[in-house]
Amino acid sequence: MSSPSPSDAQRPTEQHGAHTLRAAADGPPRPLTGVRIIDLGGIGPGPFASMVLADLGAELIRVHRPQEAAQGTTGTGMSPVNPVLDRGKRSVVLDLKSAQGVAAARRLVATADAVIEGFRPGVAERMGLGPADLMGENPQLVYGRITGWGQTGPDSHRAGHDMNYIAGSGVLSQLGRAGEAPQFPTNLVADFGGGGMQLALGIVAALLRAKTGGPGAVVDATMGDGANLLWSMQFGMEAQGVWKEGRGTNMLDSGAPFYDVYRTSDDQYVSVGCIEPQFYAEFVEKLGLADALGGLQPGHHLKRENWDLQRTVYTEAIASRTQAEIDELFAGSDACTIGIRSFEQAEADPHNTARELFFRDEAGIRHPAPAPRFADLGGATWAGGQQTAAEVGAGSAGSAPAAGAAEGPASGSATAVRGGGEPYVQPGAAPQVGADTDELLASAGLSADEITALREAGAAV
Repeated sequence: MSSPSPSDAQRPTEQHGAHTLRAAADGPPRPLTGVRIIDLGGIGPGPFASMVLADLGAELIRVHRPQEAAQGTTGTGMSPVNPVLDRGKRSVVLDLKSAQGVAAARRLVATADAVIEGFRPGVAERMGLGPADLMGENPQLVYGRITGWGQTGPDSHRAGHDMNYIAGSGVLSQLGRAGEAPQFPTNLVADFGGGGMQLALGIVAALLRAKTGGPGAVVDATMGDGANLLWSMQFGMEAQGVWKEGRGTNMLDSGAPFYDVYRTSDDQYVSVGCIEPQFYAEFVEKLGLADALGGLQPGHHLKRENWDLQRTVYTEAIASRTQAEIDELFAGSDACTIGIRSFEQAEADPHNTARELFFRDEAGIRHPAPAPRFADLGGATWAGGQQTAAEVGAGSAGSAPAAGAAEGPASGSATAVRGGGEPYVQPGAAPQVGADTDELLASAGLSADEITALREAGAAV
């Protein structure tokens, strides 16, 4: 089902530019300010990738389906509508099962720098939204696609979830404790680390080429491929002879006593990661374990024949103290030992508070802060979209303050200056589904009559 290419008259370069200026005016310019990206929808990895790109400053337009229009901003359960993944985006509702909806989507994509789709292989092509369709109309378009098994191969059309992809790639066989069933770490590895984040990186790389005069590109991100890539260090350690095939038997997978979690006397847990000799020495000194370990010297703790003794000693020492006592004992130390926090505890933690690791939106929903942070070579930092008073007094970001200029955040800034990073622009709340339909379709060159016709046909909401 292919739709006609929009004419040059329908390509709204001026409207796109207006949106670019609007995005830039929301705060300090961010790395992707001025980039427009269309997310054709889905659950999980694709929306996560587009959230990351929106956090980096891209104008991100989410295409929702008509059946999602009643879900407001928060969605329900495993809905494609997610109040965190949709933050900082705009929303248009189109029926991509209708010819009119697809035609409208194509006109919208013609104004964009990149598009994201997460359909099974071949579906986008059958809809008239495949790479050939969209890049034929917009040759510099970056076409990002994400699947579980890839666009090719015997399993490419097979359904799956994160756990299945890491099972098929071999990664899951290595996760968990020795002698126990493999343990999957929720859906972080394939969906987000191996899938969404790899897709975002690929899109940025392709945009860099397109923005410097190169052609557009198809970015083929696959969750199984990405999960496999995340295992790179362990493949290298295997080649070095220091990583064995069996799960829970190695230095970083709970096999080693100096890299594991331990229960405290109050039934909480602490993480111990004293791998390096100097960190091990500090850990032993803080807990007074030298005698119990028979004088085991730093460096010798790495030898497998010494692991059983260490585990017994560490288990007993930590089980005799509360988590709070362990945290107090190791506060400010380099022994790589810290209590395992709940998210509620982590949100209140002084370090995380100082770093503003979390924020709450107007609805009180907890969000992770955007990452990474950025700073220019002059050391400019930003406070809630405002320069510091010292920078304002100096007349330019990163310059020495003018005589008498006040230090600290400028008046009206919403967020304390984040040392070491430029814009921590708090993303806007998730949009009401369909809140921007008319405006965005108009930005794609559709007339008021065309938009009305789409609505009357149920192709837009």
